[in-house]
Amino acid sequence: MDITFSARDISISDRFRDFVTEKSERISHIDATPEKLEVRLSRHIDRNGNHGDDHVELTLRGHGPVIRAESGAGDKYAAFDIAIDKLIQRVRRAKDRRKIHRGGGHHMMGLSEATQPIFLDEVAAELAHDDNEPPETPIVIRTKEFDATHMTAAEAVDHMELVGHPFYLFIDAESHLPSVVYRRKGWTYGVIVLRDA
Repeated sequence: MDITFSARDISISDRFRDFVTEKSERISHIDATPEKLEVRLSRHIDRNGNHGDDHVELTLRGHGPVIRAESGAGDKYAAFDIAIDKLIQRVRRAKDRRKIHRGGGHHMMGLSEATQPIFLDEVAAELAHDDNEPPETPIVIRTKEFDATHMTAAEAVDHMELVGHPFYLFIDAESHLPSVVYRRKGWTYGVIVLRDA
């Protein structure tokens, strides 16, 4: 597996490269299909020039969907350890999902089931709890634009699990309508389809 490095406001030493190479061998033991691991490092520096957390972003590319993970910590070694553990968990999940799809063991939920009051309470509770942002932090809205991708709901679930997000936006391949899949408890998922009024 090829490993590439890029960095912003932080140096990449040979020691760190060796550390990453050794730790990344765990991926090949789980799944031999990934071809390239991209490692992006950055360091937060505040207005006064003080050193903050190191941030590591990992992107795994191969024949299948892209798998991503990221983490921040007091130093780049600790940040990488956390990120590689997340990435490996997602690689394992991807293999499990391939087995589940072959066995037909997954469950898609329709909009009427997903909008039951109990489920809406669960979503509200999940959205209100975010470990990555302290409660006193002001609201920050970030905008990202992506090319629209046509796929089935099952393919969208695969992509969602591999990038580690709780939802995934896509254009439904059959209806050609904007849609979103999202994770529920266990291996159940919901689908919301946006129609013109």
